[in-house]
Amino acid sequence: MGREHHTWRLSDDAPVSRSKRARANGGYESAVPISLADIKLNIPSDLCADAEESATALSKFDGYAASRLGEGSLALGPMSVILLRTEATSSSQIEHLTVGAKNLALQTLDEGGSENAAIVVGNVRAMESALRLGDDMNETNLLEMHKALLTAQDGWVQHAGRYRDGLVWVGTNGYSPVGAPHVAPQPELVRECVLDLLRFMDRDDLPVIIQCAIAHAQFETIHPFADGNGRCGRALIHAVLRSKGLVTHTTPPISAGLLRGTEAYFDALTAFRSGDARPIVEQFVQAYLFAASSGRSLIDDLSEQIELARERLHGVRRDAAAWKVLPHLIAQPIVNVAYLQNQLGFSKNQAVRAINTLAEHDALVARSGRRRNIVWEHRGILDVLDGYAESLRRN
Repeated sequence: MGREHHTWRLSDDAPVSRSKRARANGGYESAVPISLADIKLNIPSDLCADAEESATALSKFDGYAASRLGEGSLALGPMSVILLRTEATSSSQIEHLTVGAKNLALQTLDEGGSENAAIVVGNVRAMESALRLGDDMNETNLLEMHKALLTAQDGWVQHAGRYRDGLVWVGTNGYSPVGAPHVAPQPELVRECVLDLLRFMDRDDLPVIIQCAIAHAQFETIHPFADGNGRCGRALIHAVLRSKGLVTHTTPPISAGLLRGTEAYFDALTAFRSGDARPIVEQFVQAYLFAASSGRSLIDDLSEQIELARERLHGVRRDAAAWKVLPHLIAQPIVNVAYLQNQLGFSKNQAVRAINTLAEHDALVARSGRRRNIVWEHRGILDVLDGYAESLRRN
């Protein structure tokens, strides 16, 4: 990575002390990322073997999701959604945005009151856009992904879906890049760097796992947006996995693997900027292996909750609307009448009957939403999701 020398002068109206102003003014170096579009990589054989192992694990996990739930199962779609939400939540947690399963589900119904939950819902939308980016790696889809993410953050709408027009840096205060360990490229370089990265992501001559790691690290080096770069960069991983066909059914919780060692992850990004790509590849290999293993356990635990709910509905006629609701509780463990009308196409009477049936058989429990509206939750699914998140925090 190259560097450019620049001088920073704090604006006269900046609200800082005289001593801070003196330290803030001075020279700094901003990044000039290398071009990746046509780069030739010499990849050590042991790293190739590790990458292949993790690719196989991810592919098997994806197949397991389909076989466990059934290729045409109604639950496969909702399960894919909840894995996507788990991934979005873990990615946000790396940025110290923590939110429980209950608050996230309430926010989806517009019954939440948590600012963090609103931001994480934005990350879910970005993840959904990332999967669309995987179908077509172009600039428009990338900007749409960022727009979906940042629109959910108060005060950032004007920056959503747009490259930054100012300087950004990592590691010091917001007043000055002087002394920052990483100063991203000057804004006029951003678009060309991103277009080069998209061309690199479109290549088919590299191990997918290694390509994902390098693409992510390059994106974080460019830092093309005013905010949301970390979450967008991790969503980008899934776009590559989907584009290359390595994962087609689900969204493996890769950020959950990175969350287990955030210091090593950030150190690996620093090493990449110094010319050593091996650490970031190693971090991703381990994250993929963890995602495949823990994702399989999460599928089993959530599937078990649905099976228990089915047992509770024993004796309910098979054409009752309640049966159609069950698989969707995986993706949305808190529901209300409006949600069932909008998502499942129920009439109001059908939605009410379905909820009443599930509640009568202890598959759902009533609670109050933020606006004192009644919502119904599946406590077992919420406990599974919170338990998974808590295990990541302990690690």
